[in-house]
Amino acid sequence: MPTPPKVGLEALLTPERSVLLLIDHQPFQFANLHSHEPTMVINNVVGLAKAAKAFSVPTILTTVTQGRGGHILQGLQNVFPEQKPIDRTTLNSWEDSRVVDAVKATGRKQLVIAALWTEICLAYPVIHSLADGYDVFFVTDASGGVSRESHDMAVLRMVQAGAVPMSWIGVMSEWQRDWAREATVSAVAEITVAHSGASGVAFQWEMQLLSTK
Repeated sequence: MPTPPKVGLEALLTPERSVLLLIDHQPFQFANLHSHEPTMVINNVVGLAKAAKAFSVPTILTTVTQGRGGHILQGLQNVFPEQKPIDRTTLNSWEDSRVVDAVKATGRKQLVIAALWTEICLAYPVIHSLADGYDVFFVTDASGGVSRESHDMAVLRMVQAGAVPMSWIGVMSEWQRDWAREATVSAVAEITVAHSGASGVAFQWEMQLLSTK
């Protein structure tokens, strides 16, 4: 029997239970990214990383064969300047014990993942980590595949396995959840303005109106 989907408040992300895994946002991977406009994926994954930092969500950076595929996206490295990405040879990062141990060390069970490419370096660890008892959420617009079909079929495969698709701004909003949580409101506002396109422009306009009252 398939496991029924989780519903209710416990199914929503919280900063205290989340851990973020960002996989292979490297030049080689971007070079063959055709499911999305590459600059949008860059914008979205950096926004997601900034949100994780703002909410003190542990974040793990990984690369694959960095010597050939290039260093991790500079914008990501700038968010976590002290962190050295785990460089792997495995296409499935969940087969690298260092990655699994880093996630386990956080003690958190809500695993949020974004990766290039969707059909390989995202799908494999998503499906694998589900079997280890994690509640897995994957960020579709901070990930991408070699074609739209490759991306879409991988999304269907992961959903069928029991993982939850989300957008990066959906993740950040779920971590915030309540504007009464004032400690993170200013960071959310800054990230929204910098990375949320039309929503950021509208939010900035609203803040300008408030400042004139």
